[in-house]
Amino acid sequence: MKNFTKLDQPTARCIYLDGKEYLFFGGTSYLGLATDNEYIELFIEGLRRYGVNNGTSRNNNVQQAIFDQAEEYAAQRFGFESGLLLSSGYLATQFVVKTLSQEGELLYAPASHPSLWLDANPGIIGAFRDWCLRTVDYINQSKETSFVIVSNSLDNMTPERYDFSVFDGISATKRVTLLLDDSHGIGVLHENSSSLVERDFARGNMELIVVASLAKGLATDAGLILARQKRIAQLKKSNFYTGASPSSPASLYAFVNGEQIYRKQFEKLQANILYFASLSQGDLNSIANFPVFSSSDISLYERLMEASILVSSFTYPLPTDPLLNRIVVNAHHTREDLERIGQAIGIS
Repeated sequence: MKNFTKLDQPTARCIYLDGKEYLFFGGTSYLGLATDNEYIELFIEGLRRYGVNNGTSRNNNVQQAIFDQAEEYAAQRFGFESGLLLSSGYLATQFVVKTLSQEGELLYAPASHPSLWLDANPGIIGAFRDWCLRTVDYINQSKETSFVIVSNSLDNMTPERYDFSVFDGISATKRVTLLLDDSHGIGVLHENSSSLVERDFARGNMELIVVASLAKGLATDAGLILARQKRIAQLKKSNFYTGASPSSPASLYAFVNGEQIYRKQFEKLQANILYFASLSQGDLNSIANFPVFSSSDISLYERLMEASILVSSFTYPLPTDPLLNRIVVNAHHTREDLERIGQAIGIS
């Protein structure tokens, strides 16, 4: 089997190994920003302006303006009162989980990302909606009054879009915080939007906190927390925020100033999703507006390799979990690319 684990090149539309070209349908750079020449130039402009990194904490008396600007911009862009940025999505998520674990019982959804785990794998299995219904009953019947529901915003592997409206059935006497990881949906499912909008969770007893790695669709090495202003003000007093070095200022500069590039790539991505979905005609698992198409065909990887097409195929999240074969469409793919993989699969 070919080994693609020691590449000395970007994971772009095409990957080269041993002198051979492979068309790449994998990874998480859905919008293609990580290898987009225009976006790269913007990142380089940020490097010249701010330097390679800033190793000081956020409470230092000397600060670069881009950090506060990026936090305010992210909150406005994604429809929340306030935002907070850390150096990675994992750090941001762990920060919030540890904080909320002191405020109420943590209730984990099936397939919650490992960055959401407080300690070990919570080991919750089963269908998401069934778990939701059990959770609503558990909360309503409990003598406790404060709970933290922890989940991904969607299942990016299957894929599946989660419906959180079932939590409207939680008693108004219970205080509930929803901590949702939107790393794969933010800026991808909807233009300039999180998958989860704060106004949709406006009940007085319910608080929404969204965490996300911006390193995926938005090609920004940073972890984002979106929440109410009061919550963000509380989090900014923590040593997680003040003691940790921030993300790359150049990366945030590109994030703040690259919105027009993003919009162009978003339109390309959504057009590619629609076209590939029309080719597959339901033969692959998919959801609307999302660039992941999965297959239960265990021979898919090898068949596509024979056609010089490389897709994501690995066990996740644990080495003991089943193999996942995922076709990931991105904004840089051409119609010819989509037709080529469709023919190789036998769907077009």
